[in-house]
Amino acid sequence: MELEKEMLAHAARVGNTDVLQELINRGATLEQRDPKGYTPLILACYNGQLAAAKLLIENGANVDAADDGGNTALMGAAFKGHVAIAELLITNGASLDLQHGNGGTALMFAAMFGRNELVKLLILHGADTGVCDARGLKAVDLAAQQGNEEAIALLR
Repeated sequence: MELEKEMLAHAARVGNTDVLQELINRGATLEQRDPKGYTPLILACYNGQLAAAKLLIENGANVDAADDGGNTALMGAAFKGHVAIAELLITNGASLDLQHGNGGTALMFAAMFGRNELVKLLILHGADTGVCDARGLKAVDLAAQQGNEEAIALLR
């Protein structure tokens, strides 16, 4: 079982869809977590593995599952700037305004790290621009801290 968990996590991280499919065919649990609490879908999305993410979702992976810190696959995609993966997650019902342990959202990550195409995408799909993190900051405040003028304009 431990070997299966390691294989599933590695295959998701590197985008090995053949191994993922084999493990799924054998009945692998897609919500199992690695030592940091990452699900295979979170690993695939964070690492830009679109085909692996699609396969996992098609086989029932929870698009809103969170790691030990409350980070979701959509937050990982926003942090890393993976637009196509974010679109996949949103199309498959990912919640846009979930907050991690410090109150951050996918929109906040996108604004803070200059992922302006993702800022547009999230706003287009209805992300709440008024959500505050644990420090009372909104996405626009985080964009302003980074001097991200485009995101500031989008968020106002």
